[in-house]
Amino acid sequence: MSKKDSLTPLKMLLFSFHATNTIIISFLPLYLKAKGLNATEIGWVLAVGPLASIFSQPFWGYMSDKYKTVKRILLICIIGLIMSSIVFFQMNGLLAILIMGAVFYFFTSPIGGLGDSLAQRRAHDLGVSFGTIRTWGSIGFATSSLIIGEFLRRTDIEYMIYPYLFFGVIALIITFRLKDVEVDSDPIQLKDVKQLLQNKPFILFMLFMMLLTITHRTNDSFIGLYIAQLGGGEELVGLSWFVSVISEAAIFATAGLWFRKYHPIVFVIISGAFYSLRWFLFAAASSPVEIIGLQFLHGLTFAIFYLASFDYISRLIPRLLQSTGHLVYYSVFFGISGIIGSLAGGAIIDAFDAPTLYFGMGCLATVGTIALTIYHILPWGKRAPHQ
Repeated sequence: MSKKDSLTPLKMLLFSFHATNTIIISFLPLYLKAKGLNATEIGWVLAVGPLASIFSQPFWGYMSDKYKTVKRILLICIIGLIMSSIVFFQMNGLLAILIMGAVFYFFTSPIGGLGDSLAQRRAHDLGVSFGTIRTWGSIGFATSSLIIGEFLRRTDIEYMIYPYLFFGVIALIITFRLKDVEVDSDPIQLKDVKQLLQNKPFILFMLFMMLLTITHRTNDSFIGLYIAQLGGGEELVGLSWFVSVISEAAIFATAGLWFRKYHPIVFVIISGAFYSLRWFLFAAASSPVEIIGLQFLHGLTFAIFYLASFDYISRLIPRLLQSTGHLVYYSVFFGISGIIGSLAGGAIIDAFDAPTLYFGMGCLATVGTIALTIYHILPWGKRAPHQ
């Protein structure tokens, strides 16, 4: 099998999983609103996912490293995704939604991190750009956001489970064809994980990057509600995600042309500056069309930030701990940051309004960019011992 052919199942897995992911990120807040929840309660439900991921992502990452397999862990998680989603979407009361949401996210939250971890390793082994593999996740996200947005406009938000299960089953079928990771070392022990906790550059970088990722995750949770408040429907929410992820895919696809020119932290800082600009412009928007037009900045924020920060932490952690380290990173990015963003964002929207929330996000992103610049100036920000 050629290099190109061996990557096809992995690319298709990223495509199909992120197609399911866009349904949850883009439309779950609107689905919960239709269930009668207010913004604060929606924030609670959206915070359950990141809370579950704090425990599930390091757990599944550790199991992956311990048994030296990504493929089998992905199979378990995707089967869990399909089964738990069927129950989750039948829940009506807030408590029932919260409980089943925790189970649902326990299985779904590690899949993106494991897929990207496998993609990063395969890219390293084959000497290809990680971005050219990861861009297929973006294409899946963009395609799904546009198609599902139109589907829900023609039907109803309560039918979102059907396309979700469709893409979930496709992801499961594709996973059986994946080429698994190969690690020539003994399985890790719990004591090995201490290396991550004692890695000061790794811990410091995680803390500083949270100032940016909190704003990113807040936007993930509430952009749909913001567009709805400005008078947009489901199809405009889908269109906004389509525009954003097309710009993301373009950045990932061309990463091989520009990414290695500077230290990855430089690109993290550049993306931080764009994050600040993006949120301040969102705060000043007065129509859904303006939000959609500004979504091209997603590529200059998330895509550059994710590519650079993922590369940087991959250098900071030994190969033996790659899955664990990547999912700890995911736990901070999509877990802790998601909890803070969902809870605080919902409360701020209920107490004030969405423009106030986005202005605060712009201020927080500015502080984070300054902190990361200082980190880069310090010796720790220049070290990458496992490069």
